[in-house]
Amino acid sequence: MKYLIIGAGGTGGSIGAFMTEAGKDVTVIARGKHLEAIQRNGLKMETSCKGNYTVCPMKAFDMDHYNEQPDVIFNCVKGYSLEDTIPFIKRVAHKDTVVIPVLNIYGTGGKMQELLPDLLVTDGCIYIAAEIKEAGTILQKGDIFRVVYGVRKPEEYRPVLEWVAEDLKDSGISGIVSDNIRRDALQKFSYVSPMAACGAYYDIDAGAAQQEGKVRDTFIALMREIDALAQAMDIHFAVDIVATNLEILGNLSPQASTSMQRDLKQGKNSEMDGLIFEVVRLGRQYGVNVPTYEIIAEKFEFKV
Repeated sequence: MKYLIIGAGGTGGSIGAFMTEAGKDVTVIARGKHLEAIQRNGLKMETSCKGNYTVCPMKAFDMDHYNEQPDVIFNCVKGYSLEDTIPFIKRVAHKDTVVIPVLNIYGTGGKMQELLPDLLVTDGCIYIAAEIKEAGTILQKGDIFRVVYGVRKPEEYRPVLEWVAEDLKDSGISGIVSDNIRRDALQKFSYVSPMAACGAYYDIDAGAAQQEGKVRDTFIALMREIDALAQAMDIHFAVDIVATNLEILGNLSPQASTSMQRDLKQGKNSEMDGLIFEVVRLGRQYGVNVPTYEIIAEKFEFKV
């Protein structure tokens, strides 16, 4: 199958590198100096699981110069760039192209489906700690690398979703076709949202939350508020999300941080609205108290 990955940052770049190295037909969409470096020298990977290596050559273009028709599109951009990808997807997709969004923001697939009514758009999420170290280089922190995706309605299921999982597995990535993506995507959100909130509020890396103290206590309080919200939404986790997410946290490098936190430090657009403010809005919508989220949102001047 022909794969297109929109966004070549920590998420998309890592998927693209692993799949290209495994011999899959993959193209990444990037821009600026990062794109130039990949086109010139390939994509350098610094990982704890596979060591340091370079994937070269690697097919990479910007949106204007990509002219193939992919069978599968992984959308790995930041939430604030999502709508910019819609006209591009409409241009390059064929009628059977499957779009798998792999973003931090909960509910992305449903929003994209409304904008792409002629295509199948799943929901999806990813477990990885990775970032662009410098143009043409991805730094992956920790060994976890798992992509979870699935359809929101059983009648939308297609066998191609299993084929994607096999290609991910061949590439050294755990690919899971979820039988309840609404639950599984919110479970991932129950980690990334509290971690992003703690990172931004306290200005800390993962190491501070790995130790006993106020940061870890805040992280746990935020997870419990997501759990209460899930119950109000009639979503029932199959695991104890506090224990599960603390285990994920414990497996990360102490220097790991969230992309939202890095964007804020660099003065860039951030996903704060979708990762923090949206939880406050959902709390009000479903009548769930989220006092810890309220405190953090207030610091960052949340407005209804």
